Amino acid sequence: MRVKLDILALVLGGLGIVGLIAITAMPLWRVSAFIGANLIVMEDQWEGLWMNCIKQIDRMQCKVYDSLLILPVELQAARGLVCASIVLALVAFVITVVGTKVTACCDDSPEAKMTTLAIGGCIFLLACLTTMIPVCWVAHTVIRDFYNPTLVDAQRRELGTALYVGWATAGILLATGVILLLRFCQRRGKREGGDYPGAYALAPSAADSVYLQRAPSTTHKAMEYV
Repeated sequence: MRVKLDILALVLGGLGIVGLIAITAMPLWRVSAFIGANLIVMEDQWEGLWMNCIKQIDRMQCKVYDSLLILPVELQAARGLVCASIVLALVAFVITVVGTKVTACCDDSPEAKMTTLAIGGCIFLLACLTTMIPVCWVAHTVIRDFYNPTLVDAQRRELGTALYVGWATAGILLATGVILLLRFCQRRGKREGGDYPGAYALAPSAADSVYLQRAPSTTHKAMEYV
């Protein structure tokens, strides 16, 4: 059962890394809102962390941002935080591989294994946090601007696919961190629970003790009779 949980944690951690790379590369953080007069426009605008794209019926053109400073504040912060999330998730995955039962590394030191497992789980939770913050920030900005009466319909945006993938990725990273921390607590609890009764197992009980009586020899009986 413990090996299955370790494998599950590694699979979820790998999926989290794939999801982070996907939302970093996807230009679908903010998309055009087809409302009002925009219904007659036959093009769709996508905005991502690294480029913006214009999709028409028969073609799509993408252009990398010329400068980081032209991006809104939330996209600038999202670019840095998502890149940090990828680094954290990769480090956590490597540490988790060392701490799980699927590898023989540090098998001679169970305490080091447990500590490594806890560190990997904490880093996965940190990667979840650095993923959730930019995704929720951008989503909040999109919703706020959508209901802003001072903006025209052409300036309004809707939530892109990358935001939904980001929420799912954050959930996967959260589940991975929780599983690893539960595995750490389970190992530690079993280790402490196994050492406690063992201290009393060495003391022999009165029922199990065997008393060997020394039988008097025949010579002793003869001398006693005399």
